[in-house]
Amino acid sequence: MPFNTEFKPVALKDTDLFKPLKVGNTTVLNRVVLPPLTRMRAHYPGNVPNRDWTLEYYDQRSKRPGTMLITEGVFPSAQAGGYDNAPGIWTKEQMVEWKKIFDKIHKNGSFVWPQLWVLGREADPLSLARDGLRYDSASDNVWRTKETEEEAKKAGIEQHGITKDEIKQYIKDYVQGAKNSIKCGADGIEIHAANGYLLNQFLDPVSNKRTDEYGGSIENRARFTLEVVDALVDAIGEDKVGIRLAPYNTNGGMSGSWDPCVFAHYAYVLGELEKRAQAGKRLAFVHIFEPRVSNPWDNEGDGAYNGGTTEYVYSIWKGVVIRTGNLAIHPEVAKEFLKYPNTLLGYGRYFISNPDLVDRLEKGLPLNLYDRPRFYAMTDKGYIDYPTYDEAIKMGWGKE
Repeated sequence: MPFNTEFKPVALKDTDLFKPLKVGNTTVLNRVVLPPLTRMRAHYPGNVPNRDWTLEYYDQRSKRPGTMLITEGVFPSAQAGGYDNAPGIWTKEQMVEWKKIFDKIHKNGSFVWPQLWVLGREADPLSLARDGLRYDSASDNVWRTKETEEEAKKAGIEQHGITKDEIKQYIKDYVQGAKNSIKCGADGIEIHAANGYLLNQFLDPVSNKRTDEYGGSIENRARFTLEVVDALVDAIGEDKVGIRLAPYNTNGGMSGSWDPCVFAHYAYVLGELEKRAQAGKRLAFVHIFEPRVSNPWDNEGDGAYNGGTTEYVYSIWKGVVIRTGNLAIHPEVAKEFLKYPNTLLGYGRYFISNPDLVDRLEKGLPLNLYDRPRFYAMTDKGYIDYPTYDEAIKMGWGKE
């Protein structure tokens, strides 16, 4: 893929992007973050990180010492999953591969935080039925789309609002996934409570129609997420736990911006996290998915919601904030975000296509275009074959 010539790169070396910052139990040397990026290269059966490519993928993107990498979403249990080619971290076989990856990242002088991911109703019903797993959600048969309802019925599986005992089991799964991550050498973990997956399905009134203590009020809909937070803090320590939230997300049929009451809910969650912080249990970070990308499946620049902001986060949460969403080709927005203290910036699609992205942002170098059709393809193409800037120049890129 050639360089992107549709925007003018800007060197960010003199901004806070290249100032150290303490994040949990680590100190990053730059504030560029590899956010969680599902790549669908894991081996099936077994949900094992790809033995041929994945170590090299993370090696390439951790070469700049002091960089923070949040891995692609990782299932803490079989029931948490439902995608054949996404990795897990509940078996010894999976953990063997993750340990190699984490060791390589640390050898490069960088830091790694696996994202713990539970799909809920976003799982593939055909895969769940094949493997004898439940089709879980916050509520019975509150379908994401008509198509998923038809797929589930074709597979002979009903969408299931999980019981209180199953909630407790999921919390145990999160704890075990976190402990397994730390055992493999991770610096900490990120809780995925965004983008339409199970915890988000409990947070959002569109998908949560429960009438028990996990549904209805803001406090009740937040209960599951906060119980996961508390359990992980108790298990591995608050400085090893972060959480991702997406107030404007529409993926998975979530409310997005059309229901303004939802933002009161996220303010409540942030307030509860800050309350815990002031009691001595401050999480390592809160990771916010910006309204600049309301749905990660959209093309670059599509679906941006310009009628809102996440800046209210800073008035509630006083710890580290990661902000992710369409920043690589908008350095002017990155500079604006960096005016807030304790801020890191997540760069997704262009960290896929630019393994040396940190260096390029620092120097204002052109960025490789990404190969979107291969984001989720089972191939090493569009995965570990993107050149560094120096390699691209040697290949003749940038010549008219």
